[in-house]
Amino acid sequence: MEILDLRHFSSADLRPLLDDEIRVWADLLCWDYTGSAEMILRYMDAKFLPGYAAVSRGKVFGYSFFVYENNKGVIGDLFVREGENGMDRGEVERRLLTHVIETLQQSPGVHRIEAQLLAHEAGCASKPFVDQGFSRHARLFMTLPLTGTQSDSKLSAQFEIRRWTEHDYQASAGVITAAYRSHVDSEINDQYRTLSGSLRFLNNIVRFPGCGTFDPESSFVAVDRESHSLAGIILCSRVRHDVGHVTQVCVLPEFRAHGLGKLLMAATIRNLKQRKFSTLSLTVTEANKRAVELYHHLGFETKRVFDAFVWEG
Repeated sequence: MEILDLRHFSSADLRPLLDDEIRVWADLLCWDYTGSAEMILRYMDAKFLPGYAAVSRGKVFGYSFFVYENNKGVIGDLFVREGENGMDRGEVERRLLTHVIETLQQSPGVHRIEAQLLAHEAGCASKPFVDQGFSRHARLFMTLPLTGTQSDSKLSAQFEIRRWTEHDYQASAGVITAAYRSHVDSEINDQYRTLSGSLRFLNNIVRFPGCGTFDPESSFVAVDRESHSLAGIILCSRVRHDVGHVTQVCVLPEFRAHGLGKLLMAATIRNLKQRKFSTLSLTVTEANKRAVELYHHLGFETKRVFDAFVWEG
């Protein structure tokens, strides 16, 4: 087995592996990974995708890639085909990650590295990160079957819940920044710490298929009628033709006593049910106890626990 620079290969070299990864995401997460895979293949052909490939007998059977965001590196994916020529899959993953981590840590100007490995159970790929001094945060992947009746909560006359629109872009970024100030999730994703970072986060959700295809129909805002400003938002994407995924839900601290998080979730759930979706999923940091309790109350179940890793140089 060799570990080689990913940019030595073309989309034709990687496509059979990504076809396998698409099947894994479908089985584990009810997630259609096709859009993300096609984007990866386009970057491969353009030689823009930094990373490493595990190669045996001239065939790629594992890969990991990363991207640079100013002074930060983000590990985008890790996938190794099961049982390739009797090789230890865990060992191959460790070697790929070690190469990626060392490359990022040695890259001029990179002072922070982030990674979230949604398709890996917590602990499975943690050793290279722990060995290099990363902090580790448990995150939950939760799902809700969209069947049965839904209990309605009463909306205060102070607020209006309406559909999210492109005109809410800037205000939504402001809500995200304020909602995550001193929050554990701003330790995991530093985009939440600044307005410009929150705008990049929103752009990634709305414009790119990494978290599915943005679904404006099931995305909502809570508006304070007195100030006409946003008090909270929920953004949802379609990750399979009948599966929605909440990519963001947050409420400004001064409005959290009004149950707006529950009302926003209810609006999205109601919309998806009306459109015959079968499932809604989301991810949440385990340490965010208040949010976890809300999701359990709404009927979500934890399907898997995965890791988020952060390194500050």
